[in-house]
Amino acid sequence: MLDKDMREPLFDFLDEYFGKIRTIEEKIIMGSRADVLGVLDGAIAGFEIKSDSDTYARLKSQTKDYEKFCNYCYVVVGASHLAHVGEHIPDYWGIICVSDQSVTVEREAEVCPNVKMEYQILLLWRMELNRLLEINSLPKYREKSKKFVQDKLLLKIEPDLLMKQITDTLFERDYTIFDEEKTAVRFRKTKKGVRVKRRRRKRRT
Repeated sequence: MLDKDMREPLFDFLDEYFGKIRTIEEKIIMGSRADVLGVLDGAIAGFEIKSDSDTYARLKSQTKDYEKFCNYCYVVVGASHLAHVGEHIPDYWGIICVSDQSVTVEREAEVCPNVKMEYQILLLWRMELNRLLEINSLPKYREKSKKFVQDKLLLKIEPDLLMKQITDTLFERDYTIFDEEKTAVRFRKTKKGVRVKRRRRKRRT
């Protein structure tokens, strides 16, 4: 199966398997582009897709990057990779197989020993970090850098609570706030000189 053919059945499966999950596609994490990050309740899962046409050439470096951000990591493969993919990933990575007939968990993921919250907090926007300062009754640090705010949250908030707040924030994220075309109205002049309101086409994020 090709990558594009694997995604829709994978997403349907993840919705059913995890119950509560929000998926983020093609997210840059360090030197890799994560195919799918899954926001769970108090955890982040990563899903690297290897279709039947893919090789393992980049998997070693991708593995290291996923493990910094994800509490649970999975490689999602087509059936042709199933026999040997386990040789290319750590034992605590899970394996999901997507075929024409089904999606199956061939190996459950265990908690990743290398995940670090100082990387996970990088997934939040500045305005989301500001919101965490507010709900935890911390100063606003308006003149401070984003890195300063991230470090302050890591220092001041108990790790389990902060992890829950990070995933809650990602669940609630509204991408339309950066969509300038959502409410913007442009005016154009007609040949007769009349200014006409024209709604700009909404841009997908």
